[in-house]
This record gives sequence, structure tokens and C-alpha cells, in this order.
Amino acid sequence: MIFYPIAWLGRTRVNGAENIRREGGVLLVMNHISHIDPPVDAVFVHRNGRVPRFLAKDSLFRMPVFKYLIGGAGSIPVYRGSASAGESLVAATEALRNGKLVVIYPEGTITRDPDGWPMRSRTGVARLALDCLADGVPVVTVARWGTRDILNGYTKKFRPFPRKKITFEVSEPVDLSEFKGREVNNELLREVTDLLMGRVRDQLAGLRDEPAPSGFYVPSAKKKK
Repeated sequence: MIFYPIAWLGRTRVNGAENIRREGGVLLVMNHISHIDPPVDAVFVHRNGRVPRFLAKDSLFRMPVFKYLIGGAGSIPVYRGSASAGESLVAATEALRNGKLVVIYPEGTITRDPDGWPMRSRTGVARLALDCLADGVPVVTVARWGTRDILNGYTKKFRPFPRKKITFEVSEPVDLSEFKGREVNNELLREVTDLLMGRVRDQLAGLRDEPAPSGFYVPSAKKKK
């Protein structure tokens, strides 16, 4: 498989892989710490018997090599700040209903938190999760750690050797039943988004063996892209 050479960059360990069902729609909600996350995550998903469809910002689909890694499996580009942004969520919902596995990075880009914790996320993940609730599609949170040791997007340091340890923590499907029937508004979308990313953050704390921050990092407007 075209993704697999990148697997040599790290020694991977996965906890909870049994929570990724082998058939039917699944939404994987993941943190984002390095530009090599998509191909590494693609290998992780493929090794668990599924083909990943990434819901990712459109710039990834124009990057050399990466555009072939994530674009060839029916992945879905997100054109932020345009009328097409909503169409991406519609396409992702349709893919989930058709039994596909969709990967989403709710932060929208690699975290700007200096310590690598998840930052305040976009609420598109909540819209997808609520659609999943209505359609009976499981939502699974996944924390990953180790890829930033290989490629740090802000220091521009690429350190493939010695091989680093990459760990994944996969949750059981998230129980979202408390939100069923509630009016979908901005308050609800933020609540669901923070619930999901709070779980990712707590899983990440377990992988790192250190306490998680109480909130989410909020980048300054000047640093946003």
C-alpha cells in the first residue's frame, strides 16, 4: 500500500483498536499535532481493516505526496471561509451513511498549543456527530502522540531517526444520547465539540502520563491562518 513506507518513521502501538468496527459508518475524531499525521493515521486505520476518508482542509490536497496519500480514497476537502465549506459536511455525512469511515481533525490545523495539547476546535465535528447520533453511526475519539517528535511543523525540524514511538488511544463509542432531540444551535454545537475534544485531551493525557490542561488553547487572531 502507498502509505506504508511512512510507517517506518515510527514504532506504533495502538490501545483499543477493537473499538473500530470493521463494517459500517464510523466517525473518528482525532487530535492534530504534526503535518505527517494524515499519512500516519491512514496506516493506522488501514491496519485496522478500514479505508480512511479524511475530512481535511483543502491545502492538504495540494501538497506534494500528501495529495496522493489522502486524496485517492475518496477523502473530502474542506474549503474554509467559502460557500463550499458546508458542502464538505454534507459529503462527510453521506459517506458515513454509506458505511464509510471518516477521519476529522476538529482543530482544523496542527495545534498551536506550545505543549501540543488540543486547541479550541471548530464546531463542524459537532454537526457530524449529531448526524451520526440520528443515523446510529458510532463516534469514536482517538488520541495520537509521537508524530511531532518526527516532524515539528513550527520549528521545521524533521528527525526520522532514531525511530520514534507513536501511540494511539482509541475510545469506545461516545454516548451522545443526552443530546438527542435538543435544538441544534451554536451553544449545543460548542458543547458537543468541547465534549468530544475533551475526551481526546484526556486520552492524550494518559498517553503522555501527565495531567491535561483544564481548558483548550486559544490562538491569537494574528496567528490564525
